[in-house]
Amino acid sequence: MTMHAETLTVEPARRIDDVEFSDVAVELVVLDLSAATVRGTEFVDAAPEVVEGAEGVEAVEGAERIFRLLRVAGVSIALTTGRSRETMKAIIDMLGWRDVIDVALCAEDAGRDMPFPDLPLTALMRTGAASVDSMVIVGDTVDAMRTGLAVGAGLNVGVLTGAPDAEQLHQAGADEVLESIAVLPAMLGVSPEV
Repeated sequence: MTMHAETLTVEPARRIDDVEFSDVAVELVVLDLSAATVRGTEFVDAAPEVVEGAEGVEAVEGAERIFRLLRVAGVSIALTTGRSRETMKAIIDMLGWRDVIDVALCAEDAGRDMPFPDLPLTALMRTGAASVDSMVIVGDTVDAMRTGLAVGAGLNVGVLTGAPDAEQLHQAGADEVLESIAVLPAMLGVSPEV
């Protein structure tokens, strides 16, 4: 990852037929609406009316600031989930994230859930990002990393907030593994100033 003339770029994580691709500007970060971004996930599968009244559902520390930092750097933010649209909306509304993300998608919006590439591809089209190489997938599950591989994302970032350990995330396709999304902007070379 490098910063050139105020443009965040990611060196390609993979080669195809020994062809190395040039650096591509990061335009889109796709995050799974899971323990990587939200605490109290026992409510994530609940009905929207349960989520709306639930105590204990809260953003991972600094998540909103991270979204703002990335957006100031010109990076679109997409949240994806395999949960229902109503539950997704209830969580986003409860956390007050409507104004800090660009798109929120559930499997109903894209056709198939992880590990298929449908959700990130739909996010790419809805945000107008130029290519899959400009996309960073962030998640805390093996399926999230497999999704990144399936879509051909420029970078797959595993987060140690779910059940898999670092080795499992790497084996599933993570290029990098972080303790928390809190370090994502720094890893991508984004200034800590909003």
